Amino acid sequence: MKTVRRHWYNIGGIAGLISIGTLIYAWNDMVVLQRLLFMNFIALLIHQYEEYGFPGGEPAIMNMVIQPSDTPDRYPLNQNSAMIINVLAAYFFYLIPVFFPDMIWLGIAPTLFGFGQFIIHGIVTPKKLGQFYNPGLGAVILLHFPIGGLIIYQIISNHLSTSVDWIVGVVYMFAFTFITLMKMTYTWLSDKNSPYIFPAEEMRRFNVEEKIMKLKNRKAN
Repeated sequence: MKTVRRHWYNIGGIAGLISIGTLIYAWNDMVVLQRLLFMNFIALLIHQYEEYGFPGGEPAIMNMVIQPSDTPDRYPLNQNSAMIINVLAAYFFYLIPVFFPDMIWLGIAPTLFGFGQFIIHGIVTPKKLGQFYNPGLGAVILLHFPIGGLIIYQIISNHLSTSVDWIVGVVYMFAFTFITLMKMTYTWLSDKNSPYIFPAEEMRRFNVEEKIMKLKNRKAN
């Protein structure tokens, strides 16, 4: 379990490659919406690898920039909560719609969530970090936006949804966001004395601490 907790995003990267192969192999057996929803799941895996693997730095950004902590290597986000939220919760959220493409609200929720990622990666973090790009933003702009746009287009142009689908999808998206980001990250799984510490290697990625100091110096001058 320790290895999975430490390398879940690397495992996810491998799962992404396998998923791409699976998508190509099963392409003709899937309806268009199902293909797009599978692409959205693959986009999630790439997004997560960008955040934690290369260039990485999300643990430091979360605990030093978004929610500054005295113990940024373990609070509020820790290695265990990062794994649970990004694997157990997010995989379920993004992958289940692939198997049930006719349940339109299931696909609407992660699609809207992907658009919403721009708020944290394209607005909040750049403002706090002092530069526009941050790990995860590339996948949001290059993958979540275009894939999500195609999903919405496919749903609307083919009249696949009802008003109930949109209402339930939006509610489901907000519920997922509240439970995983607000409650699990900052309340249920957070612990100032957590034994699940991010190693120094992960905390150094993207030179977050250096960027914070540069921003402070610019403001001071």
